[in-house]
Amino acid sequence: MRVHDEAVVDRRLRELSGRLYGPDRLKADLLTETRHALEDAVEAYREEGLPRAEAERRAVAEFGSDRQLVPEFQAELATGALRGLALRTLLISVVLIAAGDLTWQGSSWSGGPPPPASYLLLSAGLNVIWGVIAALALAALLVGPLTARWGSPRLVRPARLIGFGLTGALALGVTAGGALFGWSVGLWDAALTWPPMIIGATVVSAAWFALVRAARCWVLAERRLAG
Repeated sequence: MRVHDEAVVDRRLRELSGRLYGPDRLKADLLTETRHALEDAVEAYREEGLPRAEAERRAVAEFGSDRQLVPEFQAELATGALRGLALRTLLISVVLIAAGDLTWQGSSWSGGPPPPASYLLLSAGLNVIWGVIAALALAALLVGPLTARWGSPRLVRPARLIGFGLTGALALGVTAGGALFGWSVGLWDAALTWPPMIIGATVVSAAWFALVRAARCWVLAERRLAG
């Protein structure tokens, strides 16, 4: 009996899983909760004396159709993806803003002629970009839970706009940061062998990889929700 119940539940869960996209852990949690609810409903109907086939049919049918469940689940996944992106972004932006200048302190070229004014402008602009990124990440962390809690259309749209703004700002940050690093190497050959610079470049590369994955997850989850 139990094998048959689980086969019906598994089939329904596979259908839902194929229509959802988002953070793996959150998606697994949603599907686990759904499994428990369906199995409990089947057992309750069996205890009322319904035949197994009827109990299974009612449990699956009354739990909700794809039209009812998928938008709600996908909205939660999109919110979770934005929250994950915002948390990673906020942490990394704070570290980069606070520790970015440490890679230059004590270098052999820091006491030499100042770099061009355009270089200094790009460097200052990069700090501004990261400040904007941190502000957008904080806004996403504030709006996301409110959207998930109340589900108001007035909050869904701002959360989506903040998410796209954050993703765009990150892309701009990648471009500006890469340009500044390449320019630094062009101005000072010793930058490639300066240990703090090497460590900083390694840490930043790992951070960008994590952010790109998180941003991709949110974009795809949001696209699935909009579609």
